[in-house]
Amino acid sequence: VIYEIDTIVPPSASDVISIDATSGEIRLTGALDFETVTFYDLHVKAKDKGSPPLSGHCKVALEVLDVND
Repeated sequence: VIYEIDTIVPPSASDVISIDATSGEIRLTGALDFETVTFYDLHVKAKDKGSPPLSGHCKVALEVLDVND
C-alpha cells in the first residue's frame, strides 16, 4: 500500500506535515503555531499495487492545543 496526502487545509501546512509513503505514519517536519492556525484538515489516500490498483481515502483532523495556557 502506498500512502499520500491528497489535500491539506490550509495549504501552507504542506511545509510542516508529511506522511511516510510505506507505513502511512504522519509526522511533523516543523513547528505548529497555535496563534497562527488551530485546526488542520488532511485528506489521505492509500493505493495498493494490484492490477488494477484499488484506493481508499480518509480524513484526518488535527487540532492544535495551546500548551502555554
